[in-house]
Amino acid sequence: MTTDDELLLLQNQLCFAMVTAARNVVAIYRPILEPLGLTHPQYLVMLALWERAPRSLNDLARELALEPASASPLVKRLEKDGLVERTRSTEDERRLDIGLTAAGIALRERALDVPRAVMAKVGADIPSVTALREALKPFAGPAPVER
Repeated sequence: MTTDDELLLLQNQLCFAMVTAARNVVAIYRPILEPLGLTHPQYLVMLALWERAPRSLNDLARELALEPASASPLVKRLEKDGLVERTRSTEDERRLDIGLTAAGIALRERALDVPRAVMAKVGADIPSVTALREALKPFAGPAPVER
């Protein structure tokens, strides 16, 4: 049985375990992504674009669970690095579509080893990573709207 005092121990907090795990996982990705010239947030943008491009900034931000204002600097940096390009939408000239350049498409081949390298670093296999990802799904939906 858990006492009220035990409920308030830092080590028993779900939020602390998740934020610590997230920080540690990102730290594992850092040296793996460095040879690709990507940060972890940039890697996530590229993953989304490798799945579907071109796409609008709003669509990309929604996919990444970010505000467009947070996604925009990531896209601009990737554009500066020659991996993506922003072009006016043919459907709505007010909208910029983000697409991959030839270099961005080519980078996907080099990124194929990233998931295996991460799994090797943490000593996990595909079934255990899949189980962990599925267990986190209730926490990974869209951020609740604050009122």
